[in-house]
Amino acid sequence: MLELLVNPLRAEKHPWEMFFIGAFHGTLSLILTKWIFSGDPVLSKYTGILVVTFSVMFSIPFMYFALKNEEEKDMEISSFLRLLKEHSKALSYFMFLFFGFVVAFSFWYIAFDDGNQNFRAQIETYCIINRPTNFDDCVTQYGVKTISKTTAFLTAKEKIVNIFANNMYVLIFTLVFSLIFGAGAIFILAWNASVISAAIGIFSKSELIKLPYAFLRFMIHGIPEIGAYFLGAMAGGIVSIAVIKHDVKTDRFWIILQDSLNLIIIAVIILFFAALIEVFITPALF
Repeated sequence: MLELLVNPLRAEKHPWEMFFIGAFHGTLSLILTKWIFSGDPVLSKYTGILVVTFSVMFSIPFMYFALKNEEEKDMEISSFLRLLKEHSKALSYFMFLFFGFVVAFSFWYIAFDDGNQNFRAQIETYCIINRPTNFDDCVTQYGVKTISKTTAFLTAKEKIVNIFANNMYVLIFTLVFSLIFGAGAIFILAWNASVISAAIGIFSKSELIKLPYAFLRFMIHGIPEIGAYFLGAMAGGIVSIAVIKHDVKTDRFWIILQDSLNLIIIAVIILFFAALIEVFITPALF
């Protein structure tokens, strides 16, 4: 039923609607997780994973048909610039979907009294990235006041290399997931949305009034990063759909591969500039 709320063709015309779909899916996932698993002595410890799982379940049908729609464009359009323009429509509504996840997760992280426990896995991930040598203390304090110290002991060049390498790692996983299971990349993207939301909650010190400020802090470099990940998801997804439809036996399959390679190259370039923004621009503004 939920997959019928919106379809890719409608999303292309009204991409902003996907923000509300993402926020609805994220909110519903949190409510279901708390309602069903909060009393379970075992699963209640892994609510952060379950929230992402529910969000993925709700989003997979839309993701599949969206990638199928993009693959059909590859079969019909030969011009690279025209294809890029068409893919930008999908990138737009994917981004709005992601923003919906982030805003919903961030809001409920702050609104719920036990928000830290609901995102326990995400906070641990945040601490591993930001304070690997003092992990236990970071988890105990939920990482408060540590964001601005991320990789502070490194030179600017080392920071760029570390951030770019980490972003490439995520891009590769997104590409692999989408190749193996066309819509599977949504898991990586939903997980990243939840980790960013936990970081936003930490940065805002769990105060709703500071939520827009914290959101802006992470989205300055987050928007190009997530855009690059979605390009990787499309690159792998359209190839996966083509294989499923047996288009691999046609001459158009090589055009699909070329289009996917172009999307990956663009994604890598964007990730490099995103690393520069994160190192030089974000700290200067915040």
